[in-house]
Amino acid sequence: MEEFMPHIRLSKEQAAPHVLLPGDPQRLDRIAECLEDVKELAYNREYRSLRGVYKGVPVMAVSTGIGGASAAIAVEELVRIGVRNMIRIGSCGALQKGIRLGDLILVNGAVRDDGASVTYVDSIYPAIPDTELLAACMMSAEELGAKFHVGIARSHDSFYIDDEEAVSTYWRERGVLGSDMETAALFVIGRLRGVKTASILNTVVEWEDSLEENINSYTGGESAMMQGERMEILTALEAFVRIDKKQTGRQFV
Repeated sequence: MEEFMPHIRLSKEQAAPHVLLPGDPQRLDRIAECLEDVKELAYNREYRSLRGVYKGVPVMAVSTGIGGASAAIAVEELVRIGVRNMIRIGSCGALQKGIRLGDLILVNGAVRDDGASVTYVDSIYPAIPDTELLAACMMSAEELGAKFHVGIARSHDSFYIDDEEAVSTYWRERGVLGSDMETAALFVIGRLRGVKTASILNTVVEWEDSLEENINSYTGGESAMMQGERMEILTALEAFVRIDKKQTGRQFV
């Protein structure tokens, strides 16, 4: 009898070794366009899932909703059904000038300014991706011709704190490239649970630009941000092909 996880509503029989982790459930529609043999799996709360094939490699996509707490639940339950490689494909606000709408940030470390990761281990524990998976993302992005930056992101819990501008400036001055809400939790939990993780962030707000204006533009149709979203999806999928080849020795066309 299949045992289904209580939140993502998936079982070991449905699992693939590789999973894309968008925040927005609607992003699965764009992921599906890149896959063959797509099958919708479940949709419970913020957790929508599908399975498909990319260049012969079986992959899943599971939305995590907003924030580290909900992402943590998804990661934990995916580990329990056997997923071993996880790449977040999310959005972020840039903290540095020169990072444009649609540019990708490949995160090589995260500031743990969130609550979820701290519930697992003291904040001096680093939030870093798997080196091999990050390298696969970098090589894939370069081959695809994506505009990308590699560096630190800050994961936080709310856009609407009273001193948001001052906090963002503080981290900007310390070289942080962008802000999201889930990467730190993904990196910490993945490391503690022994799975490979990486995070690719699509820039949807430029430094000192309007959050509301850019988010509205992002959801409105074709734009640099939508192109960035497609590029982060393809970068992650190509990285999975590279990792699958190393882990299984299988060759795919």
